[in-house]
Amino acid sequence: MAGAPTNRIAHGVEEGLTVHDMASTDAIASASAEFPKAADRKFQYGTAGNSSLLDSVVFRVGLLAALRSRKLNGQVIGVMITASHNPPEDNGVKLVDPMGEMLEGSWETHATALANAPSDQAVVELYDKLANDLKIKPEATARVIFARDTRASGPRLVTALVEALKATRTTYTDYKILTTPQLHFLTRSLNTKGTQYEYGEPTEQGYYEKLGASFKVAMKGRKPNGAVTVDCANGVGGPKLRELTKFLPTPTDGGVDIIIVNDDIVRPERLNHQCGADFVKTGQRAPPSSQAGPLARCASLDGDADRIVYYFIDSDNTFRLLDGDRIATLAALFIGDLARSAGLAEKIKVGVVQTAYANGASTAYITQDLKLPVVCTPTGVKHLHHAATKFDVGVYFEANGHGTVIFSDLALKRIAKYEPQSPAQSSALETLRALTALINQTVGDALSDLLLVEVILTHKGWGLKEWDVTYTDLPNRLVRVEVADRNIFKAVDAERKLESPPGVQAQIDALVGKYKNGRSFVRASGTEEAVRVYAEAATRGEADDLAAKVAGIVKQAGP
Repeated sequence: MAGAPTNRIAHGVEEGLTVHDMASTDAIASASAEFPKAADRKFQYGTAGNSSLLDSVVFRVGLLAALRSRKLNGQVIGVMITASHNPPEDNGVKLVDPMGEMLEGSWETHATALANAPSDQAVVELYDKLANDLKIKPEATARVIFARDTRASGPRLVTALVEALKATRTTYTDYKILTTPQLHFLTRSLNTKGTQYEYGEPTEQGYYEKLGASFKVAMKGRKPNGAVTVDCANGVGGPKLRELTKFLPTPTDGGVDIIIVNDDIVRPERLNHQCGADFVKTGQRAPPSSQAGPLARCASLDGDADRIVYYFIDSDNTFRLLDGDRIATLAALFIGDLARSAGLAEKIKVGVVQTAYANGASTAYITQDLKLPVVCTPTGVKHLHHAATKFDVGVYFEANGHGTVIFSDLALKRIAKYEPQSPAQSSALETLRALTALINQTVGDALSDLLLVEVILTHKGWGLKEWDVTYTDLPNRLVRVEVADRNIFKAVDAERKLESPPGVQAQIDALVGKYKNGRSFVRASGTEEAVRVYAEAATRGEADDLAAKVAGIVKQAGP
């Protein structure tokens, strides 16, 4: 475990600040000068990059965190320093809003503007302008918590963050090394402590205790079917999963035998190297270090443990991936069944949120077999999370393995207060209640999702083979096409149709119509001058052919 969190009250700040206490202009300018921005770089909120360029960015995000907290009357804001599945030399930073959700969209614009301010004076002027435009009370207390993953650049970037918090006279707590979802959990737990919406004990141990206790109830003495080998991407998920296992029943007591591999955090350069969820999903193969035999249950986390995918080698020695689409369908199937068995089917409506990248076979399985509604949103967790809140129980996962389940306040009340009419209803209700605590509803959480999948497989008596045959994925292909100007490709209808360049969508539609189960869409990259073409069809050859031909249309349409 990382050391205990370090609490600081910057410059001895107490409650009841004076107007001049919010921040000293000179202090911000002076501190900013210690972290100069690279003149030729433009930064965008939501993307990671080489850590050597990020000191100024992290400093300025610290300024914004202080503003955000003051705007929200001193609620705790989280700051996480991580680059998730990116290479070890990269890093990034993101803000966590009070309920553990991602930063409100309009504030992403402020973050980008601050990060790109050309001088220290410009930083101060923009900081003051934001404070005035957003009507932030200067006397309000600002409170920020932060953590980092295991990257070598983390401590240096923390220094930049702390200087921003000191300059803005912000009360802060350093939680050292955590997974990203743990920081989301702590942020929500601190802001809800002592209220009717109390989420959990706001400590790292509180996180483990909540997951451990709810997992034990959800398993109800059932015996798991064999061990699960978890590849931790040589990232923060390794030590945190090892710590979590101390709060779970042992295999001899009916717990899951969790075999932890790729947990080397002593050598940061090994992070995400030929391992982890992104490697497995992108390469469609197990990590080279994997020793798992045929039909062995395997899972991979990403570098900051907010994604998970499962996989196995079948009896024909073929690699089989169970990605975020599969986890979403499994969770929707099980929660829907529990709601019916508990007698709550008419009171709780379950829905699934997907992006255009979701395999068409998974969408058909949800709507036709599970008889559940599906909503499609643009790519990006913030879009899926928002759409999921519209359901009583909203299940969302991106294909990359990042996702969770959200229970509405009304659903939680109905689950808590419902009086079962039979032993069978009582049993289903007990499991459903346990799931509401086991699932980290603030954000996708690989450790929480791992336990969720293990609970479901145990209840159903399934191995990965049985899970895999619930439906058959349509063959698909994702192609990257370099273009001179990605901005001419404008997508609508949850990124499933191109609005411009004119006429391109009609050409794609005409092509798609020639392939059985054909589907294709084009989406501009958010970070590079490239366009991504996704295609699926009834056979591998047809999917590859469709993708290549749509890529050809894109190349012709580009300037």
